[in-house]
Amino acid sequence: MWAVVPVKDMSDAKARLAPALSPTERRALFRAMLEDVLSALSQAEGLAGVAVVTRDAEARALAGRFGLRVIGERENRGHRAAAAAAARCLAEEGAEGMLQVPGDVPLVSAAEIERVLAAHRPEPAVTLVPSEDERGSNCLAASPPDVIPFLFGDVSFQPHQRAARRRGITPTILRLPGLGLDIDTVEDLARLLARPGETRAQRYLKESGIAARLAPARTHPRQAAGAAIGGVS
Repeated sequence: MWAVVPVKDMSDAKARLAPALSPTERRALFRAMLEDVLSALSQAEGLAGVAVVTRDAEARALAGRFGLRVIGERENRGHRAAAAAAARCLAEEGAEGMLQVPGDVPLVSAAEIERVLAAHRPEPAVTLVPSEDERGSNCLAASPPDVIPFLFGDVSFQPHQRAARRRGITPTILRLPGLGLDIDTVEDLARLLARPGETRAQRYLKESGIAARLAPARTHPRQAAGAAIGGVS
């Protein structure tokens, strides 16, 4: 089972946080989150390898620092297309399966990845870890890699389940707290800061001053965006 992390151009990362974070802050935050994800995958036992799908030079360099494979893209065609391209590549190479994780789940741990691998059934098989709101698919393991079409987007958890069932597969569902939290909004940042831990992303938010700027989000999430906007220079 190969793990795959699609990464678009890091200069465009986390655009939905633009009202609260500057472009430099968004890029640095995404880099920290991506490092957290790659570190967890690198430490997980049972993976055949880890690949980053990207055309971004910084992401390529980061993958190289962790000793990971890079599957190149000529252009950014989105998360869905990147995952599908990786699945085709791995299927052609005879890989047993593919575990897809986004680069913005900084609380993921090696132990959670190992839980997904342990729960995954013999092929044909699909295992899903939903986002906290159960709209997105924050981890998808598939055997063989291209056993179902990838339907990543704002709402993909239910569509992925339906796609599996159309192939006669009953998907395995795991709800895991680390993988469940993906970072897209100021409210997500507040949830990340409220969680215990010392991930790279959490440290960056604190050391950069962003956490202090977003402090109201911990008790009043709906006011967070306004408070954050006022703090960006």
